[in-house]
Parts: sequence; structure tokens; C-alpha cells
Amino acid sequence: MPNTYTRLYYHVVFAVKYRRCLIHKTWKIELYKYMAGTALHLGHKIYIINGMPDHIHLLLSAKPTCNLSELIREIKSNSSKWINNSGFSREKFAWQTGFGAFSVSYSDVDRVFKYIENQERHHMKKSFRKEYIEHLDSNDIDYNEAYIFKEI
Repeated sequence: MPNTYTRLYYHVVFAVKYRRCLIHKTWKIELYKYMAGTALHLGHKIYIINGMPDHIHLLLSAKPTCNLSELIREIKSNSSKWINNSGFSREKFAWQTGFGAFSVSYSDVDRVFKYIENQERHHMKKSFRKEYIEHLDSNDIDYNEAYIFKEI
């Protein structure tokens, strides 16, 4: 698209199905690399991925033609197949349905990057559920509590 210039950033959050703690520290870096490779293959860039055993945060930039739901579906689908085929999890691995996505202004990219980078320290003080609801509230997103990432 000639004369079209964009830089669209998103902070994306999604959870392991039933919020099970299945992402193990011994292979999470390989998972993050695989997810970044999937996004890159589709023409998008992930700047940082981090999370906890039960959820993931991404900071990514996407082309203006991107269908964000399709991109996240591809990342989740491909990565869950990769985890299962690699035998990393003793049980069948799956991501929970849905995700949260929050637009990030260029001036906030460094702040969001650091926030994602420091997930382990952050979650010593705050639960994932509380964190996620705060993101929804601060972005003035309507939601139904019944559909906030279900636990077993």
C-alpha cells in the first residue's frame, strides 16, 4: 500500500486452558521463540513474550491488514500443537478460548515492555485474575465476570 505508514502495537494476554500451570520454566523460552517465529512467518513482530505457568503476555506490532483474532488463533493453535508434539506436557496442552488485547501507543512501548519483562516479580503481589480485570477496567472494556479465564 503506497503512502500508508503505520506502527500498530498490541499488548495481548491469554491463558492456559482452565488456568492450569502447565508452562514449565525448562521449556518456556523455546515456546516463546516458537510463538515469535509463528508471528514473524505471518509478517508480524513480537517484541517480548513472558508470563507465568498459567498465562502469557505478548507485545507485538501488526500490519494494518492484520486480523488480530486470526493472528492470535494461529499463534495459539500452532504453539499448542508444538507443545503436544514435543511431549513437554504430561497432559494434553491447550490454550483457553479467547484473549485480551490492548492497544499500546508508541510512547508506552517501553513501559509495557518492562511490565511484561517483570511478570514473575509482578505476580508476587497480584493475581492474574486481578491483573487481567485491571487491564479491562483501565481500557474501559465491558466484560462479563462469568467469561474471565475460567479455572478448574
